[in-house]
Amino acid sequence: MQYRRSRTHGGTFFFTTNLANRRSQYLVENVDVLRQVIRKVKINYPFRILAMVVLPDHLHTLWQLPDGDSNYPERWALIKSGFSRTLSKTEPINESRRLKRERGFWQRRYWEHQIRDENDLARHVDYIHYNPVKHGYVNKPVDWPYSSIHWYIRKNIMSEGWAGNNCEADGEFGE
Repeated sequence: MQYRRSRTHGGTFFFTTNLANRRSQYLVENVDVLRQVIRKVKINYPFRILAMVVLPDHLHTLWQLPDGDSNYPERWALIKSGFSRTLSKTEPINESRRLKRERGFWQRRYWEHQIRDENDLARHVDYIHYNPVKHGYVNKPVDWPYSSIHWYIRKNIMSEGWAGNNCEADGEFGE
């Protein structure tokens, strides 16, 4: 069965991407490498990051693709492979992945949701920024260092005391 993804050109999408080892700390331990890989991918495959949070074992992000472009799968493949290549091969690799010459670092799939309207966008931005609190890493969203909330605060879009009133997960966020 072929997985069907939205192919809206110039669309805005929310993504959840997980590591295979959900107890790992790799993403925050290597957040600078992740940032560098994303910057490199954006050079050849531009997109705009509207919001993002990096947690120890997964990340959430909102992307806006350029007009005429719907190829976010290529971007994710380049980000995931580019990041994995920078790390030592210490993770267990099962037979299926070994035969396909894959690493065992990321979960194969990611979850995406096409943003429908401004309200949907606002709910997902809030969800991203509140996620470190939801997982118990911090008490306030502003206390998590790997979040775009700091950009939103600098631009006076959110206040430092923002606590995320409408951020309850209702099954729509891919975790």
